[in-house]
Amino acid sequence: MHTKESLLEFLHNLGIETRTVVHAPVDTVEAAKQHRDGLPGAHTKNLFLKDKKGRMFLVTTDEDRAVDLKRLRSMLGVKSLSFASADRLMTCLGVAPGSVTPLAAVNDTDTAIRPGDLIRFLEAVGHSALILDF
Repeated sequence: MHTKESLLEFLHNLGIETRTVVHAPVDTVEAAKQHRDGLPGAHTKNLFLKDKKGRMFLVTTDEDRAVDLKRLRSMLGVKSLSFASADRLMTCLGVAPGSVTPLAAVNDTDTAIRPGDLIRFLEAVGHSALILDF
């Protein structure tokens, strides 16, 4: 598992500029908004989902966008989607509920990152990004 420090070093070595805001895990977008402190850029919410076959999906979307799981299921071509358990989240990404971040993919923090850099990071740790417009 990467530590916060080793992840930030990894991002730095990829030439990815970040700004980190440390706060307790949050369960809602409203709670996350309390920790921004002027942080610029797009703000997202992250959902860690699974299907009945046990496949995992990390969905990142604009924080204010409603996510229709039925529509998302159709877009992903899966028959079911549900939120993964806290145990599965910890096992797969090494984070607790309220701390879901695409940066945790380095383990299969709270860091701001440009979309293109996020895709480059995911590819560097062996994951592909599927960008859907819903």
